[in-house]
Amino acid sequence: METNTSDENYIHVPRGAFLITVLIIGILLSVISEKLTIGPSWTILTIVVILIIPTTISMIRGHHGWTRALALTITGVVTIGLVSSVAFLIHALFQHSASAASLFKSASLLWIINIGVFAVWYWELDRGGPLKRHSGKSEQPDFLFPQMTFTILELEKWTPSFLDYLYLAFNTNTAFSPTDTMVLSQRAKIFMMIQSSISLVIVAVLAARAINIA
Repeated sequence: METNTSDENYIHVPRGAFLITVLIIGILLSVISEKLTIGPSWTILTIVVILIIPTTISMIRGHHGWTRALALTITGVVTIGLVSSVAFLIHALFQHSASAASLFKSASLLWIINIGVFAVWYWELDRGGPLKRHSGKSEQPDFLFPQMTFTILELEKWTPSFLDYLYLAFNTNTAFSPTDTMVLSQRAKIFMMIQSSISLVIVAVLAARAINIA
């Protein structure tokens, strides 16, 4: 958790995209079949909404340490929702406990959710988190974006935005690799392997249902 210094209190960390993304993830998880969720389908969304409230207050007041802790908590919650639903999806596929149309819809939504969840993780982990990146006190980079390799004056102070991490997560989901971005740290490699594995499992389920439907 970051410590609050007088200088850090005035640093603006753009977390709007993060909040919108986790809210969308919660909404998508709420429309998945309840056979593929832990408890009622609205459980994850409710928890996310409840946690967003203190997170927003903490952001407004400049309590970066609490904001970071709450953001990681929300990220952990949506990750649990994703992983558990994928596990139930696999079980439903082999047990034939859900209709083909329901499985196809849920698998498609989970594939999209996988992108959002790991975009949030990459945003929160790279170089110690968004606060450290925007305060100029970042740790060793987890990812090397193409802009960071150019010797162009306009890009000397370039910092990745949430969209860059979303793009990275999208590429990993579709190509099972980061494409134009180099993965440097071990933790980033672990997260990317997990994301690729989840995406591969979901695609396999989609293919299996498509074959059965055909």
